Amino acid sequence: MTHPALRLRSVTRSYGTGPGAVTALDAVTLDIPRGTFTAVMGPSGSGKSTLLQCTAGLDRPTAGRVLLGDTELTGLSERKLSRLRRTRIGFVFQAYNLLPALTAEQNVALPLRLAGRRPRRAEVLDVLDRVGLRDRAGHRPGELSGGQQQRVALARALVTRPEVLFGDEPTGALDSASGRQVLTLLRAMADEGQTVIMVTHDPVAASCADQVLFLADGRIRDTLTGPTAERIATRMTRMTAASGRGGCGEGDVAVCAGAEEASRMAAVPGRGGCAEGASQVTAASGQDAAVLPC
Repeated sequence: MTHPALRLRSVTRSYGTGPGAVTALDAVTLDIPRGTFTAVMGPSGSGKSTLLQCTAGLDRPTAGRVLLGDTELTGLSERKLSRLRRTRIGFVFQAYNLLPALTAEQNVALPLRLAGRRPRRAEVLDVLDRVGLRDRAGHRPGELSGGQQQRVALARALVTRPEVLFGDEPTGALDSASGRQVLTLLRAMADEGQTVIMVTHDPVAASCADQVLFLADGRIRDTLTGPTAERIATRMTRMTAASGRGGCGEGDVAVCAGAEEASRMAAVPGRGGCAEGASQVTAASGQDAAVLPC
């Protein structure tokens, strides 16, 4: 029997001690199947980023177990954990984190060099080709658009062929057309067998996933499979109402605005989710017209 890509068992993460202690994750148990695309949503302070950090080995749980395949992350030394992150896990963040003095090709090759490998130019160009940027290999970040920079960051995350690709608001700093390009690529990668986990505030972005996990107060409160933007928006609205705030609290503007936008989009024929909107990605960018819709 094939193990899930990731397993969490009673994972708890607390900060501080005594009366002022804060529990960011509260006994979370979860399996992420291989080759699936999972979105994680919830109000600000719900534990989304903490879940990603503990699952990706960027932070250690206070209690519980995290397993990547058959490897338990919580028992690894810092040195072994660092090596695992370089070789088996990929990261894409809202800030592209590209080195401005390096070309796209050099930025993509960097994780291989840090892992002690001499990059083959062919493999670096192949992964740039996969994100539609082979012809930009010699350009530095300042010569690329925001969407192109994020696709370089995506190529950099993929060059080591990670078991799991994590995205922390990967479309948060992009315009809608560029964001859809990135989401279309993530969807296509999951369809090809890549495990993807993405934290997002955007119901439209989350509609590209196979399943959406809804967090509140450090716990998984709901799971939605086969999501559409409209169904995600409805769940988010219910969660906001259940919190007792009766509306958009401070810090949740992006969630609520995204839910409202998702509801408007879902009400328009042909705009119910990622698949329906993906044609706009190809229409907006001639050179990306071959990218499969999500």
